[in-house]
Parts: sequence; C-alpha cells; structure tokens
Amino acid sequence: MSDEINKKVIDIFSKPAESKEKVKFYAGFNYVRIDKDHNGNKFNAEHLKKYAEKCHYIVRVMREYKGETVLYNYDVPNSDLFKFMKSFEENTLDGTIIEIDKYFPEDLA
Repeated sequence: MSDEINKKVIDIFSKPAESKEKVKFYAGFNYVRIDKDHNGNKFNAEHLKKYAEKCHYIVRVMREYKGETVLYNYDVPNSDLFKFMKSFEENTLDGTIIEIDKYFPEDLA
C-alpha cells in the first residue's frame, strides 16, 4: 500500500467520531475499508498479491539476555508473517514486539 494511503488511514483513526469516514470495529480491532487507491482506481488482486510477495518485514523484538535488555531484528518474508506471529502465541519465540517495519530487498543499496 502506498504511503499516502497509510497516512490517510492513520489520520482517519485519529479524527473525531463525527468524521465522514467510518471507523468500524470487528474481532477486537478498529478498521477502515479502502475501496480505491489514491488515484481513484479499484484494486487489482493480482497486482496486490505480487506486491505482497516482494514485501519483507523487520520485526524488532525486545528480550532480556544475560541480565541485559537487547533487541533482536528478524527478517520475516510476507508469506511467513502470520507464522512468525503465531510462534509468540505458542511460546516458540518470546519477547516484546517493539516495531514492525516493511521493506523491499531490491530497493536496498
């Protein structure tokens, strides 16, 4: 998703309740449905899937190690993000997730 759409979604969540965009609640989370991109075009499922395949995430996790607070940075492909998150629920991994950053490896210098 473009940075412009992400910013718009963040702005919507921080607006007062009388905002024209409807923030809805489902399964314990607030959400806003986005029907079109910032150019007014409908989304293309094939393009979105190709975009998702390229995404990787750096998941920054805080842990205690030998009496010190340390950060672990995990490189998680988009296809493994749910598996990674589930490993915390199943106690395979532990710690506190501090941040999740999205990046594209081909864009790195």
